[in-house]
Amino acid sequence: MLSYRHGFHAGNFADVLKHGVLTLLGESLLGKEKGFFYLDTHAGAGLYDLASPFARKNREYQSGVARIWVANDVPEELRTYRDIVRALNPDGALRYSPGSSWIIHYLLRPQDRMVLCELHPTEVEALRSRFAGQRRVTVRHDDGYQAMKALLPPAERRGLVLCDPAFELRDERERLLEAAQLAYRRWPTGIFAYWHPIQERRATDWLYRRFRQSGIERLLAVELTMFPETAERRMIGTGLVLVNPPWRLADRLTRLLPWLCDTLRQGPEATWRLEWLAGADD
Repeated sequence: MLSYRHGFHAGNFADVLKHGVLTLLGESLLGKEKGFFYLDTHAGAGLYDLASPFARKNREYQSGVARIWVANDVPEELRTYRDIVRALNPDGALRYSPGSSWIIHYLLRPQDRMVLCELHPTEVEALRSRFAGQRRVTVRHDDGYQAMKALLPPAERRGLVLCDPAFELRDERERLLEAAQLAYRRWPTGIFAYWHPIQERRATDWLYRRFRQSGIERLLAVELTMFPETAERRMIGTGLVLVNPPWRLADRLTRLLPWLCDTLRQGPEATWRLEWLAGADD
């Protein structure tokens, strides 16, 4: 199914959490001179126009990146992400919101490289246009799960994979878990970030339980929930399961998440959660 277009949701609270954490993960790889590898399995269009009909339909960015744009007390943990957004909008008005690939591209050095996968024909053409001529960037019209099988482990010893499916399919959590276990066996030293929507607590708890049973040794769950659970299967929150999170990332997230929760909250129910599913920093 290829009906999902991220432009409808660009810059929303889920994007802010995902991209804020992704920026911290990317920055952690800059501490060593050796190059790193980045794989984005569901890359979307890479960059989103908040004045487009897609973004303007629900205006989800207004309770997401737009609040970061005007905040005066952005914590240190989110400043690089804010700088990336500012660099995209040099005239001082918020018009564009970065996708995950744009964020990592901002951090790339000459010795680093990234591979972007996308199945939607319109989105993949947008990616190719945006990164045309970039020798460090490869765009593939490919299924992201298949790319994980084909490209891991990379030649580089260090790197990061973002797996960010649309969750259009009923068995998406099962597919994500299968991919996570295989990827870890192939590349046990890689950093992985698996995004998931929170629609009901039962499904999220099932996902965490299965991750705990996966044999992966270090797992950190990150959550931001905006709304109470209802009978409707709408997204009430967003989460990431991180494999091999960098040392002390949990400390940084402990400082970042309360601020994000307060800044992006859309009601009194807003909460955050940070939990080690396996392993922990010493």
